[in-house]
Amino acid sequence: MSKSPEEEHPRKAFGWAARDASGILSPFNFSRRANGDEDVTLKILYCGVCHSDLHNIKNEWGNSIFPMVPGHEIVGIVTEVGKKVTKFKVGDKAGVGCLVGSCRACPNCNQDGEIYCSEMILSYNAIYHDGTPTYGGYSDMIVVDEHFVIRFPENLPLESSAPLLCAGITVYSPMKYFGLSKPGMHLGVAGLGGLGHMAVKFAKAFGLKVTVISTSPSKEEEAVERLGADSFLVSRDPKQMEAAKGTLDGIIDTVSAVHPLLPLIDLLKSHGKLVMVGAPDKPLELPVFPLLMGRKIVAGSASGGMKETQEMIDFAAKHNVTADVEVIPMDYIHTAMERLAKADVRYRFVIDIGNSLKAPDNGNANLNQIMQG
Repeated sequence: MSKSPEEEHPRKAFGWAARDASGILSPFNFSRRANGDEDVTLKILYCGVCHSDLHNIKNEWGNSIFPMVPGHEIVGIVTEVGKKVTKFKVGDKAGVGCLVGSCRACPNCNQDGEIYCSEMILSYNAIYHDGTPTYGGYSDMIVVDEHFVIRFPENLPLESSAPLLCAGITVYSPMKYFGLSKPGMHLGVAGLGGLGHMAVKFAKAFGLKVTVISTSPSKEEEAVERLGADSFLVSRDPKQMEAAKGTLDGIIDTVSAVHPLLPLIDLLKSHGKLVMVGAPDKPLELPVFPLLMGRKIVAGSASGGMKETQEMIDFAAKHNVTADVEVIPMDYIHTAMERLAKADVRYRFVIDIGNSLKAPDNGNANLNQIMQG
């Protein structure tokens, strides 16, 4: 007979979990493993709310494991390190993104592409090496192999940098990999949500000219005046789209709804690249002839490996790149999910775990000593 979540491991933990595909989250007692020689234990202070959390708690992708503690934009303070840990010490600011494990031996892992490892282990809704489920950041603490923990520079505010661990790296990685980060290039950003607003911020930090492409004319002032985009295209306006044909070196397409690709492909210069980072739930129509005639590329990109994620965080700290967030208490999560489903957030909800997750005393006094020390 399998053990209950509270009995699987020796360390008591507390969070909010979905028990089934209703997606209803409620308080949940479970357990974490003991801190091993290569492990880091984090007291979680904040956790971002990603759109994939909403898909997963409702089993919309058909692979959900219940009970589920979501959350893969996790930041907090190190409270314990194993004796073989070299990158962290107690009291450090640190974070955990989408991954907590991989095989560490395949070509992808050896080239710092752990996210593409066929045996990669997600931070929640996965099975760890020991056969137990992984539980995410809507919880008070987490134990992770140091290879999958990210150092946070002191000048980065934790609440507004938590979303960098998913939304940030998801747009940063393709800009770097596909050569779309060179100063002076002209980049299009399709969609202005959690991913899109981070793409604009990183692109401007790289020194790019940025055009936001959106179906919503009402977003123009936000894109240009506040986020710093250079121009704005309404994708439903044929005159605007016609005038902008052949002007972009690349496009980061963050749109997760079904949408036509041909208008975006037409915006590209010859040899231009359209990189998909959104995940529409139905296949899109791909016209091939415009690709042939312009030697254009349509590609996809997930988030990034651990080395690149650390590079991204360090770059963000140097250039003051953070997400625009709405910090919420844990018990607001159902309203937040309803609003997220309607895209009613600018641009990322972040749960104030440290101040609002009510649980039996499990080391807060220890954390206070660390923070004051």
